[in-house]
Amino acid sequence: MINDMNRTLLFSEYFQQWIDIYKKGAIREATMAKYRMTQRWVEKLMPELKVAELNRTAYQQLLNAYAKEHERQTTLDFHHQLKGAILDAVDDGLIERDPTRKAIIKGKTPRVKKIKYLSQFELHTLISDLDLKEEPNWDWFILLVAKTGMRFSEALAITPGDFDFARQTLSISKTWDYKGEGGFLPTKNKSSVRKIQIDWQIVVKFSELIKGLPEDQPIFVGESKIYNSTVNDALTRHCRECGISEISIHGLRHTHASLLLFAGVSIASVARRLGHASMTTTQKTYLHIIQELENKDVDLVMRTLSGL
Repeated sequence: MINDMNRTLLFSEYFQQWIDIYKKGAIREATMAKYRMTQRWVEKLMPELKVAELNRTAYQQLLNAYAKEHERQTTLDFHHQLKGAILDAVDDGLIERDPTRKAIIKGKTPRVKKIKYLSQFELHTLISDLDLKEEPNWDWFILLVAKTGMRFSEALAITPGDFDFARQTLSISKTWDYKGEGGFLPTKNKSSVRKIQIDWQIVVKFSELIKGLPEDQPIFVGESKIYNSTVNDALTRHCRECGISEISIHGLRHTHASLLLFAGVSIASVARRLGHASMTTTQKTYLHIIQELENKDVDLVMRTLSGL
């Protein structure tokens, strides 16, 4: 039986309590922020919805209202976060039946997202414009991301001890919590823990840069808090000065991958270098580039066959 208190408990309040009990301290701050955002959307869309009134119809109405403002994948994520709390409410006897069963996920048509990246000439122009001082600065950071394709948080976490100059490798095994209080965090997924080859220019330049720096301390993190926008602003200034396309630090990661694909490096190798969980992620992200390469392959096949 559902007691009187449970009959008056709002679903938004229950979900907030559930987050505090089951998620706080157990998930990363970035993920926690997504749960908080979900709670705010529930409060906004159905502020009067009570836990005891949560049936399949009410739940579908909530999903439909959310889907009007969001793409289908985002609505699916919203559904998955709510479902965890709702199933616990069912187990605790607050709800008699699972209202999420056979839920229909809708959403706005996704916008066509074409990734921004530099051409090989543009990247060469950018690197030539960097002011690589004797001490680590954001220009050094830009160079490292361009040459490795690391994520922003991964590059921030790089320490001198991660370099193996003899084997020309760089170990990526952690990230930096730049959105929170700072400090090392685990990588995005298990596949993100990797060793990647670095070219001789990085070996020569960084072996000099990191001399005397603490082996276990991040190279690019100082006393003050780091913001993604600070580094992006520095990169944008260089792009404008060079007269090339303006991209973000994440765009440098795309540039790195794109140049490797155009050079003929396999999708599997690019996926491993980027730390993608599967080749599917790489294929989806760089679909238009892969299609361009396939068109070139067709021309090559035809030329080869016609010469027989």
